[in-house]
Amino acid sequence: MPLDDPRSNARLAQGALLAFVPIPRSQIHPISCRESPEQAAAAYEQLLRRFFGDETHTFDLVLLGLGTDGHTASLFPHSPVLAEQERWAAAVTDADGPARVTLTPAVFNRSRTVIFLVSGSGKARILQEVLEGDYRPQRLPAQLIRPEAGELLWLADQAAAAVLDADRPFVL
Repeated sequence: MPLDDPRSNARLAQGALLAFVPIPRSQIHPISCRESPEQAAAAYEQLLRRFFGDETHTFDLVLLGLGTDGHTASLFPHSPVLAEQERWAAAVTDADGPARVTLTPAVFNRSRTVIFLVSGSGKARILQEVLEGDYRPQRLPAQLIRPEAGELLWLADQAAAAVLDADRPFVL
């Protein structure tokens, strides 16, 4: 999706965060929308693999959200990309939206720190299901994100955390 599209995550990140921090533009790499999603995914993966090389970890910090259906990034329930073990970026077709490119659990799980930011009462039940329910990553893709040698943090406001078991420690 073009960077000027209101649904563009790159546009959102630029307007909400990147415009306010001193990061050189040369260090910001949105996924290209000029080619097909498959070509864009391959090109972006190539960029990431060149940058990270043989490093054990990829990103130092990943910020993710949680959708009301348990998705994160563009990792939607029952998508074939959920089983991806090798690729770092993949094209995704969602019946309810445009074709897009997502990073895969393989790259997220090589990150040093992954933080989920969850807010609002509309996310309370799905947050409870992801954190306290059975492990069902095909239905709840956010459960796939478990950094292998890194840290996973969940930051939720009171409304989103309202139905969580307050006495249960969370060790994921």
